[in-house]
Amino acid sequence: MDTYYIDGKFVSEDEATLSVKDITVLRGFGVFDFLITYNKRPFRLEKHVERLENSARHIGLELNHSNKEICDIVMQTIEKNPDHKEENIRIVYTGGISSDGVTPQGNGILMVMATPKHELPDWWYTKGTKIITVDMERFIPEAKSSNYLSAVFAQQKARSQGAVEAIYKNKDNRLLEGTTTNLFAFKGTTLITPPIDILPGVTRGAVLELLEKKYDIVLDFIPQADIADMDEVFITASNKEIVPVIQVDDTVIADGKPGEKTCALMAGWKAYTTAYGLGEVH
Repeated sequence: MDTYYIDGKFVSEDEATLSVKDITVLRGFGVFDFLITYNKRPFRLEKHVERLENSARHIGLELNHSNKEICDIVMQTIEKNPDHKEENIRIVYTGGISSDGVTPQGNGILMVMATPKHELPDWWYTKGTKIITVDMERFIPEAKSSNYLSAVFAQQKARSQGAVEAIYKNKDNRLLEGTTTNLFAFKGTTLITPPIDILPGVTRGAVLELLEKKYDIVLDFIPQADIADMDEVFITASNKEIVPVIQVDDTVIADGKPGEKTCALMAGWKAYTTAYGLGEVH
């Protein structure tokens, strides 16, 4: 049974509780972040906690723990789960109990949950995936908040159409980001990814670092009408890593197979994260 950190205590998962009066429960007001481990080393933990802090600032949630304190608690939680080969780490900061059920009062609760890393289907990476687009934008996209209604709705639509992800599209038909992913496309030797109005993915940032000397990187929106002209498309996320996309809605990308540059990136990512797990890179 997994061990979680809940409000100052380490407890077994069946003892982990949260007040029904917490405004994360009542109003969806809270923030979280998610990461995985490589060789039990949490990937870019400090950056993930920085993003948690940034999310809290964007929605006006007061955190009562420092970056270092949260990082230390994450490491302790990993140590409390020695049977996991690799882990999914979810850090949650709730809104806390509010006297009027709406107004934050600076008494939020920190939770850290460590669970075994879930392996995704091999065919996603060997054959490529389908994604869809949805006419929707996230509220305060720079914040990874507990308000995931749009994501749940979009994911249901994606699954109903045999897709693995849904990409938000703004009123100008520009593609933004997925419900849990960031979007990239290759056009020749140019790599394109949306610049703003998205959650700044930690994996996205690492990919940009790895490729900055290999390709021309353009931070710009991808109009939906231009997706058919892209040579390769892929999405990134902590748990999904690098996923090649071969179809967007009804549009097949290039020859309908994972692209050469995306495959090279996947191989480079595997080498990088293996070295990261060994403490050889940061």
